[in-house]
Amino acid sequence: MSSYSQIFGSKFSFVSSDPSDPIEGQTWYNTTSEVLKYRAVTTAGAWASGGNLGSPRSVTARAGTQTAALASGGRPVVTPSTSATEEYDGTSWTAGGSMGTARYGAGGTGTQTAAVAWSGVQTTTPTTVTEEYDGTSWTAGGSVPSFRWTSGAAGTQTSALAFGGGSFPPIATTNEYDGTSWTAGGSLNTARAGLGGCGTQTSALAFAGGYIIPLQSATEEYDGTSWTNSGNMGTARYYLGSFGTQTSAIGCGGYTTPPRPTGLQNITEEYDGTSWTNDATLSVKRTNLAGAGTQIAGIAFGGFDATAPTGASTEEYTGRGAVTRTVTGS
Repeated sequence: MSSYSQIFGSKFSFVSSDPSDPIEGQTWYNTTSEVLKYRAVTTAGAWASGGNLGSPRSVTARAGTQTAALASGGRPVVTPSTSATEEYDGTSWTAGGSMGTARYGAGGTGTQTAAVAWSGVQTTTPTTVTEEYDGTSWTAGGSVPSFRWTSGAAGTQTSALAFGGGSFPPIATTNEYDGTSWTAGGSLNTARAGLGGCGTQTSALAFAGGYIIPLQSATEEYDGTSWTNSGNMGTARYYLGSFGTQTSAIGCGGYTTPPRPTGLQNITEEYDGTSWTNDATLSVKRTNLAGAGTQIAGIAFGGFDATAPTGASTEEYTGRGAVTRTVTGS
């Protein structure tokens, strides 16, 4: 009987954790998770189902990665807003510490154990409250200067960026957070709410958004001081999911044409620092969803879909390029 090395030309190693920088074709057995893995290269992205949120909701603040995501606040089915927080481990969501101020439409960024969320709407009342999460509980931070509903978000808990948002009319201003207080940054060239955002405080990306009509496809890049226009998205929309970096971003889902569910979208676009290209579509068309992670390994969750005013479904994105895959039996 042929051995693994005779068939594939190399042996696989036994390791307690995945290699930090595996090469294409490398195979290993993870003794901790007890699975065989390999490094592959994909030519197209793909979405796959993940575990549902415990509490269906939309317009949720987000933070984290595909295997360590955070959903906080939002608009559930039975109440105008919630303070509930949930943590995702790559398989399922579990309850975390509740926010001090229930709200929906808040901006959010950071990691699962060091997140920050700001502004949003309580039942019907706008709030400028900022809160910080340590993986267990939320504590008050410095209030954001301007009410920002569905603002763009980028950065970390101690170096965050809030841009655009508002209600009607939407705003173009940017504010920078240092973990204690907010200061003014350079304004967007195009004022908008419901926009996508990702990156860092000194290297951020803003795209899409608007307020009803006209919707935006415009993309802008931030260098820590000012915003510069870049390549437009292929589909103008607002209330879309977003994640990634300034030169490697994802925009997914969103809303184009009222009334619901006519304008719900499942389109995914990838940004390479210059232009956008279409890739795999979400299995569920939705708007007001949240996203986290990278262009190679991202996550989208919650939102409005065609069957419910709030959704619980989660989808995980594997982008084109080098990826780690698990060998499964047939």
